[in-house]
Amino acid sequence: MPIYNYFAKSLKGEEKSGIAQAKDKKELSQILKDQGFILIRAGEKEESAKKSKSVSLFSFGGKVPLTEKLIFTRNLQVMISSDLALPKALETLALQTKNKKFKEAILDISNEIIKGNNFSEALTKYPQIFSGLFQNMVKVGEEAGNLDEVLKILALQLEKENELKSKIKSAMMYPVVIISAMIGIGILMLIMVVPSLADTFEELEIELPLTTQIVVGLGTFLATNWLLVLLGIIFLVFILSFTPKIKKGKRVMDALFLKIPVISTLVIKTNSAQAIRTLGSLISAGVPIIRSLKVTSDVLSNIYYKDALLVAMEKVKKGEKLSDALSPYENIFPLVVIQMIKVGEETGKTAPILTKLADFFEEEIDYATKNLVSVIEPVLMIMIGAAIGFFAISMIQPMYSMLGAI
Repeated sequence: MPIYNYFAKSLKGEEKSGIAQAKDKKELSQILKDQGFILIRAGEKEESAKKSKSVSLFSFGGKVPLTEKLIFTRNLQVMISSDLALPKALETLALQTKNKKFKEAILDISNEIIKGNNFSEALTKYPQIFSGLFQNMVKVGEEAGNLDEVLKILALQLEKENELKSKIKSAMMYPVVIISAMIGIGILMLIMVVPSLADTFEELEIELPLTTQIVVGLGTFLATNWLLVLLGIIFLVFILSFTPKIKKGKRVMDALFLKIPVISTLVIKTNSAQAIRTLGSLISAGVPIIRSLKVTSDVLSNIYYKDALLVAMEKVKKGEKLSDALSPYENIFPLVVIQMIKVGEETGKTAPILTKLADFFEEEIDYATKNLVSVIEPVLMIMIGAAIGFFAISMIQPMYSMLGAI
């Protein structure tokens, strides 16, 4: 949908200019007319209609970074608390964002609000950008008349989520880089060095040990079938990326992550922290507990946590306490979570208790990621040493045999 720069005047002589999204100038004129303004001039912003469509096709499926949404939420909260009109605030924020897909979405939401729709209703058009958590909290804020306070809670939620993801990524980056480099160097050695040595051994008619035969055979296979190996790697990457999108495949992978030593602790703490942080934010914003459990289950990535919350939701509907509903899931929710929820239910302070508990778990995740690196580092050193030792012995042993024969 094209984006227009426009200039308009009211019958009282008031001037208005800005940017807006509309199908054509006729629709833009009608939007401004509904606001009491007459369109004087309008021009498509930078791109033509065809180019706008190509951009939309190009950006289809692309994700809006979490940092972009965090900045948007923070700035929107400040603007609304300063009594700036919501459509004007959204137009201003659209100018600031660098993500084209996000910019188009914000402008369209602004236009929907100008047409008379609620902010929360407009957000439902973009579920791939604004999660169920965002939509539900905004809806509650509109109904209660405290949208700025709700956006403040949302900004904090997104900030904590961003910090959590950054910690996990930084912890996993080191082993991924080291293992990738080790595999890459190993393949290069097998393709470029081993075949030359194999030719030398063949000319000298040396009887090769088993380990040398394995290395030479692997190197020869890679050198002669490199295209097949490359296609195999691409296929493997495709399978690994596609498997989580299939329900059965995701269930198997999620179960695996919950059983791997060291990794399982991090997965449990991460999902528990995200679950209680989200649940606490929704409850503090005034979202009913049943709806909060449903939204929280949608936010979580691990399917076993989703299932646990959905089952708990059904039990709470029937009058059971949340702490009792979650008690059968002590294998994925630490006991302290269930106990603190029970304390919150008894004292009527569930939201603040969940928030403090989420802070505690996020600190635990910080320690866990540091410990993970400290555990992985010596394991990687042993793996690298073993690989280098195996390769060196396999290549040097025939040479020693040859010298002994001489």
